[in-house]
Amino acid sequence: MRQRLRQASALALVVTLAAVLTACGGGSTDTPGGVDISSGDRHVNLVAYAVPKTGYDSVIPAFRETPQGHGIGFSQSYGASGDQSRKVARGLPADVVNFSVAPDITRLVKAGVVDQDWAQQAPNDSVPFGSVVALVVRAGNPKNIHDWSDLLQPGISVVTPNPGSSGAAKWNLLAPYAAASAGGTSPAAGLDYVRQLVRDHVQVLPKSGREATTAFEQGQGDVLISYENEAIMLSRHNASAPAEQRVEYVLPPQTFKIENPVAVVNTSQDKAAARSFIDFLFTSEAQRLWAQAGFRPVDPAVIAETAGLFPGHIDRLWTVDDLGGWPLIDTTLFGPNGAISTIYDEESRR
Repeated sequence: MRQRLRQASALALVVTLAAVLTACGGGSTDTPGGVDISSGDRHVNLVAYAVPKTGYDSVIPAFRETPQGHGIGFSQSYGASGDQSRKVARGLPADVVNFSVAPDITRLVKAGVVDQDWAQQAPNDSVPFGSVVALVVRAGNPKNIHDWSDLLQPGISVVTPNPGSSGAAKWNLLAPYAAASAGGTSPAAGLDYVRQLVRDHVQVLPKSGREATTAFEQGQGDVLISYENEAIMLSRHNASAPAEQRVEYVLPPQTFKIENPVAVVNTSQDKAAARSFIDFLFTSEAQRLWAQAGFRPVDPAVIAETAGLFPGHIDRLWTVDDLGGWPLIDTTLFGPNGAISTIYDEESRR
């Protein structure tokens, strides 16, 4: 396993460099689609996990067209959720943060840069959009992948990020853990599944959900565990992609609800601008833009209006609350002595 992890790290480095070069070729984050979003009399620094950039590329210009957003320029930073959170805790300038998992905002509460009651400062516990965990496979689904048990078939190679840096990785592992453990009622069964998955099938460990997507695009693995929105993005590229890069995705009968929270940083130089931007994320206009970008909206009316954008049937959608909430999950599964962290540590020493 140790050798495989070293090989995976090397592959992840190649993927990261390729992603950086691609991003550089497409222009800076201040000009999504060629539209300058940096200019203005006021300024908001957005620090976010890697995946929602495609949504913000539409949402930020739309906000700047509103009376509340007029004259507000943006700078953006995207990366692995845990890494981004640690950077802000160490002093990276930020006005608004959007992370993959709530514990990455809790870290900032402990650092004194986000208010204790951040989740109550916006609707829906400050979660403006989300997703579900999906399985991305090669076009035609040649390995016949439909459910979590299929990932444990001999010879199946799985791509999922490193939970030490990526919030996406936590969601990706919580989905099969919840399914195998009946929502945490049989934790040994859930951990046995995760152990088999990591030991026998996870051979590529990118740092973020976006890097995992890039690795899969470049031919690594048979299955990518991912956000549904990433799966939608990949499938939309099929028409222009070479045949060997075309994909499809499936929703397992049991999967997990992904909730990606936002918060205002209390050291912001313009809290009013930051608050106005977060308020906009919950408007019908922004909710439709999130849906069009492949993210599941949270406004009930927009959910109904855009239901056709999210095909597939889910028998059971597990949630963080089903497993006892993030404080319990992070301590027992992903903390320094957590059960899933221990599995990764043990396998890295093999």
